[in-house]
Formats: sequence, structure tokens, C-alpha cells
Amino acid sequence: MAHLLWPGDERAGALVSDAALLAAMVHVEQAWLDALAAEGIAPATADLSRLVDGDDVEEVALAAEGGGNPVLALVGLLRDRVSDPAAASWLHRGLTSQDVLDTALVLCVREALDRVVSELRRQLESLVRLAEAHRDSAMVGRTLTQHAVPTTFGLVAATWLEGLLEAAEEVTRVRAGLPAQLGGAAGTLAASTELARLRGLEDPEAASVRLVRRTAEELGLADVLPWHVRRTPITRLGDALVTCTDAWGHVATDVVLLCRPEVGELAEPVADGRGGSSTMPQKQNPVLSVLIRRAAIAAPALGATLHTAAALAVDQRPDGAWHAEWDTLRTLARRTVVAASQASELLAGLQVDHDRMRLNLDAAGSGVLSERETMRRVLAETRGRTDAAPPSYLGATPLLIDAALTRARTFLESA
Repeated sequence: MAHLLWPGDERAGALVSDAALLAAMVHVEQAWLDALAAEGIAPATADLSRLVDGDDVEEVALAAEGGGNPVLALVGLLRDRVSDPAAASWLHRGLTSQDVLDTALVLCVREALDRVVSELRRQLESLVRLAEAHRDSAMVGRTLTQHAVPTTFGLVAATWLEGLLEAAEEVTRVRAGLPAQLGGAAGTLAASTELARLRGLEDPEAASVRLVRRTAEELGLADVLPWHVRRTPITRLGDALVTCTDAWGHVATDVVLLCRPEVGELAEPVADGRGGSSTMPQKQNPVLSVLIRRAAIAAPALGATLHTAAALAVDQRPDGAWHAEWDTLRTLARRTVVAASQASELLAGLQVDHDRMRLNLDAAGSGVLSERETMRRVLAETRGRTDAAPPSYLGATPLLIDAALTRARTFLESA
């Protein structure tokens, strides 16, 4: 997929696309129908996997306005195309549209999370190499845009590493607990319980609960209480994605600054057709960093929309707040995947000019060591003398880098 106004969107491929969502909804219907049959409630199941495909997206989408969501049209298509009338009549029984769409969105975003985690691992490996290679690459530290005290690029890379580790840990945690949404019309499982009772099952309530468990297990999702108006699963997903774009935005912002010609300490990887100007041939724009920053700027507003929708969920099923989540979450997931891919490419090919860093540090003059002189004066006032000045003023930088590297290696080896 390509997007004229979101360059790089094709990096997300078909993730959370209309066709992927349609397939995921069919997967949910299949798992539920199979569970109905396994519990002895439905007389038969059927193979739904080949009944609809991407060619049906437009038909379902056009019909979605009538019911306010795409599930009704999909269920109609499936029932028309199931060859066994007995199985067709049991399709979707006990579910509601929100069950199907919520669970399908979770399934689709799960694939996006898997891609993000994979990209984060690549980035961590790149940053481990950078931190190791440049642990002694001295450079000017900058605070509030001004020269501060010396640091090393190894510590800069280690700081990026810590941010990406936190993002990776959060995404991994959220990924591990993704829930199915299976509650029926108002979150009571009344329809499936009644079906079990009418079929003569001894404990219809327990059968209804087993239906949920079977379906969730088949989908590889957690079996939890219905969350039609308890939207924490969605906001957690959104927050994990925004945490990633925050971390990449921090990296990209540093890179944009350090790529400035007057600084010249970093350069983006070079690729044919990238970074040029339509009118100024001398330019080599840091396009990857620019596009990553774009995602970091836009993502929090999408996350905020998810939180607003969660706060406005009303009664037992939301009236519009739920509907506002769908494309918001899809857009956030796809943009996060795109930014993840761009960040991996940026870090894998980042060019570090050690000599320019040293030159800039030397050009900063004695001012970058003024804090050290202040510390020495304090010592002289209290002890009446000062010891010889150390050759550098890098504090515990080596230990800080080692701590970040140890944490990163532990994470990388754990999966």
C-alpha cells in the first residue's frame, strides 16, 4: 500500500489493511462457530476461510454505513455463501458486532506489534554496536541547546538504547496480554447461555463461559471479562505504540541536530533518490529522521483520541466513541510500523564522524570544563588545596554505558 501524503506507508504492507481486517473478522467468526459445535450447541461447523476475500472489501464497506459497522454486511455474505444451511443458521449466534470487530482489530494490531518488536530488536543491536564502538568518542554535551560539559557519543547511543529498551519492554508486555472481546449484546453472554439451555446442556452458564475460553484459545488471545465499555485494552495498545514513536522521535531529533552542516557530527545512511532537493542540488536532507519525527509528532494525538473515546464509553455499548477508535488505532499501528522500519534503517547505517566531534569539542574551548573548575574551587575552599586535574571530565560515563549494554543484551537474549 502507498499513501501520497504519508510517504513510506508501503513499509507497513498489508498490516491492519481493510483486507486484513476482513480476514480477521472471518477468523473470529470461524473460531466462535467451531466452539459452538465443540460445546454441542451448534449441530455443525463450516469452513469460512475461503468464502470472502479482498475482492469483497468494497461491498462490505459500502454496506457498513447502514449498520454503522462492517460486521453485519460480512455476516450476511458468509451466511449466503456457506453451503451447509444448518451451519449457516448458527453463524454469529451469541456474538455481537462489537465482539467481532474488537477482536479482529486486536488480531490485526498483534501482527503490527510483532513487526514493531522485530524492528526494535534490530535497532537495539545497532545501538549496542554504536555504544561499544564510540564509548570513547568525546563530544560536546549540549543542554538547553547550548554547550554544557563533555560527553561521549557512546553515552548518547546508550541513552537512545535505554529509551528503545523501555519501548520494547512495554510492547512485549502488552503483546503478551492481548484479550479477546466476547460478551454478546450487552456483555452478559445471555444469547449463548440461552442457546446452551435450549440445546439441553446441563450447565448452560458454564457452557457459555467455556465458549469464550475455547474461542480465545483458538485465536491465541487472553480470556477476560467483556470490555465493551472498559476500553483499557485499546488504550494500552495505543500507549505502547506512542511510547515507541516517542523513543524514535528522540533519536531522530538528535540526529537532525547533529546532521546540521555547522555541526556535522552525524550523517544519515545514503540511498539513491533520498535526501535531495527540487531546487538546491547541494543539499542532503536527513529524510529518514524527518519522517520519523513526523510520526512522533502525530502519534500522541491519535493516542489521545483513544483515551477520549474510552472516557466517553457509555452504558453497556458505546454510541460513537467506540466507532472513533477503529481507524484511529489502525492509523496509529500502521504509522508506528512505518516509523519502526525507518528507525531501523537509520540506526543500521548511521555515520558517525569521530574527528568532527573532537574538533567541535576542542573549538568549544575551556568553557565546557567550567563545571570542573567550580568543583575544584569548592574543594580548595574546604581543604585548602586541589588535586591535579584529571585528563578528561567524563564522570562515570563508562559505567553508564556498560549498564545500558548489559540491560540490552539481557533483553536480546531473553527472546
